[in-house]
Amino acid sequence: MTTASTDSDALPEQVAVRRSKLARLREQGGAYPNHWRCDAHAADLQATYADWDNARLEEAAITVRLGGRIMGHRVMGKSSFVHIQDGSGRIQLFLHRDTLTPERYNPTKKWDLGDIVGAKGQLFRTRTGELSVRVEEIVLVAKCLRPLPEKWKGLQDKEQRYRQRYVDLMTAPEVRDTFLLRSKIVSRLRRHLEREGFIEVETPMLQTQAGGAAARPFTTHHNALDIDLFLRIAPELYLKRLIVGGFERVFEINRNFRNEGIDATHNPEFTMVEFYQAWADFHDAMDTTEGLIRAVAADCGISEVAWDGVTFDLTKPFQRIRMDDAVVAKRPDLAGHTTNKGLLATVCLQEIPDIKPLITWKAGHYLNALFEALVEPELQQPTFVTHHPVDISPLARRNEEDPSVTDRFELFIAGKEIANGFSELNDPDDQRSRFMAQAEAKAAGDAEASGVDEDYLQALEFGMPPTAGVGIGVDRLVMMLTGQHSIRDVLLFPHMKPVSG
Repeated sequence: MTTASTDSDALPEQVAVRRSKLARLREQGGAYPNHWRCDAHAADLQATYADWDNARLEEAAITVRLGGRIMGHRVMGKSSFVHIQDGSGRIQLFLHRDTLTPERYNPTKKWDLGDIVGAKGQLFRTRTGELSVRVEEIVLVAKCLRPLPEKWKGLQDKEQRYRQRYVDLMTAPEVRDTFLLRSKIVSRLRRHLEREGFIEVETPMLQTQAGGAAARPFTTHHNALDIDLFLRIAPELYLKRLIVGGFERVFEINRNFRNEGIDATHNPEFTMVEFYQAWADFHDAMDTTEGLIRAVAADCGISEVAWDGVTFDLTKPFQRIRMDDAVVAKRPDLAGHTTNKGLLATVCLQEIPDIKPLITWKAGHYLNALFEALVEPELQQPTFVTHHPVDISPLARRNEEDPSVTDRFELFIAGKEIANGFSELNDPDDQRSRFMAQAEAKAAGDAEASGVDEDYLQALEFGMPPTAGVGIGVDRLVMMLTGQHSIRDVLLFPHMKPVSG
């Protein structure tokens, strides 16, 4: 990408021309003024006066002050039509030499697409019926020094769209709509949880222990304390400390950081909403999760979703299946043997030839591997998968009838995990043994395993009531509700490899 320079010979021709115009503005003392203020927005005007004809507008003599970026400019001798875009939408300006005076009108003919202007004038309708502003005063408040993409094409290169999101937002209304809807989804998540009696809290993003999930953390160093710290991979353990402290319903809409690969559903920095409810179990948590997603979608006017070739109705009850039953349905020979490590390992080698198990893997790891390979891609309709093995669920409570599994669920839609939740483990001795198993796995080379969090164990020793917790991937939820296929299309600034040179 060419960088800005005062040497016009080193700049692309269009940039050089625009910079020469800026130079003249500087000479005249008119570059980047800061006095213009607006009292109206394009979309509000379009909505408020949608049914007003020109006679009514002229009689009312409505004067407005607007600001926006020039997205269209037609010069017709003594008059010009300029379309500007503000944060809400677009509206047309009508400029005439007799109204503005030649001294003020003539310079506007040389303004460029992308320039930001402020305009004052009266509303009227053109002969074609378009709501417009008959400009009485106009000022160039910021010069656009780089040409915008072609009007009908926008930014075509995906990489460039992500790197220059600001240009993408200027030129692609559908992109703006996606991020406006994202903002609404996050707002509605917060609103519905608060209505259910949850309180919003903030927990540390720099932690001495990377816990609460299975993921490789980012590591940093605090100079003053001379200690290594981790960017959080999940807020879970701190939120459960608050349950111990007496807050019975808490939630956090949080940024998490995981030092892992980037693909269509993964970004190293991502958003989740996690909520914890005392005196509840994983059945309650599934009900809350399903109701929350349905309510947020309804608030956004969404009931049926088409995503990645799958259409589903969010108003219908979500399916619920056990992980072991789902695997047995694919491999009936495993019926009654879903805790048999040797058999599971053998079947894994048959079904997943390139599998690379760690030496610390137990039966539950192999069962989960089979689930991910054989079942997960086929979970197209909204489905809760329950009763995950203890071996892969270090923070979940054991099922009272079958201690080899936990009261845990994951929600899958269109083959993608959307949420994870469970009845929380509140037995400090059982939790210590799970942490120790994680520490052993970590020592054996499992980069995603956690260590022993003594402070959290101490908190549990004070007693935590029966609790259910859930984490919902906000980015994936937005992907689903907006029909996007890549997480990069719902992140304003996704992580990208730096451009060399």
